[in-house]
Amino acid sequence: MLPQNCLLCDAHAGKELLCAACRNDLPHHNGPSCPVCAHPSPQQAICGACLKNPPAFDATHAAFIYDFPLDALLKHLKYGGNLVLVDFFAQALLEHLSAHPPDWLIPMPLHPQRLKHRGFNQSLEIARSLSRLSGIPLLAESVSRTRHSEPQAGLPLAKRAANVRGIFAVSGDFKGKSILLVDDIMTSGASLNELAKTLKKAGAIRVECLVAARTLPHHV
Repeated sequence: MLPQNCLLCDAHAGKELLCAACRNDLPHHNGPSCPVCAHPSPQQAICGACLKNPPAFDATHAAFIYDFPLDALLKHLKYGGNLVLVDFFAQALLEHLSAHPPDWLIPMPLHPQRLKHRGFNQSLEIARSLSRLSGIPLLAESVSRTRHSEPQAGLPLAKRAANVRGIFAVSGDFKGKSILLVDDIMTSGASLNELAKTLKKAGAIRVECLVAARTLPHHV
């Protein structure tokens, strides 16, 4: 690789995507958190929200907190098409894989209309790179979105679950399988929860979420 400038501040970064200062500023998700939803939780206990209304997924692992300057990197990827960041996020997620690998990695699918508009699925690209790095098989074609819904980011939290209800379809045999869902950002968790619910109805016994960034309550 040729010497380059930092994607965030344009300072000299050598052969890295980010300069040392920006790498040090990245908000890693390493504080005590609920093992189910990855929201902050003392002693890493299951939080009250997950106890009251258990989600369909069994655990959540996040590499970063969705905050500055990490949010700018994800926008570079998601809306700027800067696919050089795919391996950066896959490498970060690799460090958060559990000791017991799943049977399959499944990326959050995009509806064909949105895929046509954007040109790529950032979650699929990250999952594809992670599959190469980890050796965990990637399964993408068996899960799809059946309805073109409003973007979750533009909706109030209270309406997000209804927006994605019944939106996913799966094909194939998931009986007894352990699945790791890969996504770029987890905010309310409504999409991941609905996909996990659909997979469990199809026979999956365990579904975990692996996300590049988790939005914390005070950032929602």
